[in-house]
Amino acid sequence: MNVHDSERVAGTLVAHGYAAVETMQEAGLILFNTCSIRDKAAQKVFDRLANTKALAKQGKQFGVLGCVAQAEGEAIFQRAPHVSLVAGSASYPKLPELIAQLEAGERRVSGLGEAADEAFETELTRRDHPFRAFVTMIEGCDKHCAYCVVPYTRGKERSRTSAGILREVAQLVELGYTEVQLLGQNVNSYHDPSPAGFDFAVLLAAVGEVPGLRRVRYTTSHPRDFTPSIVEAMGRNPVLCDHVHLPVQSGSNAVLRQMRRGYTRERYLEIIAAIRRCARPLAVTTDIIVGFPGETDADLEQTLELMREVRYSGAFIFKYSPRPHTEAQAWEDSIPDAVKTERLMVLQRRQQELQLAENQAFVGQTIEIMVEAFHPKLGQWAGRSSSNRVVNFVAAGAAPSASVPAGLNILGQAPPPPPSGTLAPGAYCQVLIEKAGPNSFVGRQA
Repeated sequence: MNVHDSERVAGTLVAHGYAAVETMQEAGLILFNTCSIRDKAAQKVFDRLANTKALAKQGKQFGVLGCVAQAEGEAIFQRAPHVSLVAGSASYPKLPELIAQLEAGERRVSGLGEAADEAFETELTRRDHPFRAFVTMIEGCDKHCAYCVVPYTRGKERSRTSAGILREVAQLVELGYTEVQLLGQNVNSYHDPSPAGFDFAVLLAAVGEVPGLRRVRYTTSHPRDFTPSIVEAMGRNPVLCDHVHLPVQSGSNAVLRQMRRGYTRERYLEIIAAIRRCARPLAVTTDIIVGFPGETDADLEQTLELMREVRYSGAFIFKYSPRPHTEAQAWEDSIPDAVKTERLMVLQRRQQELQLAENQAFVGQTIEIMVEAFHPKLGQWAGRSSSNRVVNFVAAGAAPSASVPAGLNILGQAPPPPPSGTLAPGAYCQVLIEKAGPNSFVGRQA
């Protein structure tokens, strides 16, 4: 979502006569698009800004955009005095006006207003990805989980019209894109503001019917709004990728209640059971927070048990960090960081074990891959399956690379050129899976 925000910012500025450059040394204005979902991400912003003071002395101007800008506000001017512009995501359409104020001589300019009631369209997007296009369908979140800063930084939920979304997807197909990814802080709470009145499942099905599309992904979902109709739509149309990202955050009812997640462990497992009953197998990934205030060893064990029961194909696991403006910020962060780290490692090890066991079942199968890159030092192509699994593979007719272990480089050997043939980023091919690790596969083009 942050990548697509950057595309929208770039598109807006290019449309108003600005030109992108390759390096900060060439730039007159340097913009940092930021995320504040975790403290570590927010601190990286200020670390990066501290490293740009020398460029500021050369007369270059700096702006901080996005969630850190919205959360920290004009306090950024005190923490990083060489910053001239601070603007939240709701102000992106106004960036040309804000920059014009800088050009007119104003020392500091801010755009920190709340988001408008409607989501803005994305005609001015600059597409930076060569074969995967992002499409925003809903912005903001109304859930107000105790730990989450998103409702403050992104505002209330605003859905685009179904006609606007379908028009953008059709235009992307005309430009040659075969995969789109629908984006939102909570895509399955989508409510079409137009008379058509689509919900998310109906819109998802409609996008999957756009001629010329090969793959449709979406992220991210909230269990409170995940309905059986979504599973039914995914079961009917193989264009809708067989992957659901469904953040659970904890396997403990006590922690879920403290988090204000709005569902129980039992309800979450009912949703998983519905997903497993889909007409075709669906991969499920998740987010988990460890070390939330009050979490006990027994709570952690319940999360481990849930992981064993669900058998996620992937999990993003994070240590809890207090975020500004959230309810949990006022609570005592009672769990020492060393304990959080230990719990993080316990969950990561368990998830790696589960992923390896799950992935071994794919050995001997042939699956469709969208090619993403060629790794010359390995002599392998890399791609991704519809279920979002990473596959490294050798092209048909290429010499065996058994002497090159997956993931390792051969020191001192000149990298071979990309092989000739029909393979290229964005192409599709069938790959026979020969080996499986916890995070990726190795195979050969079938």
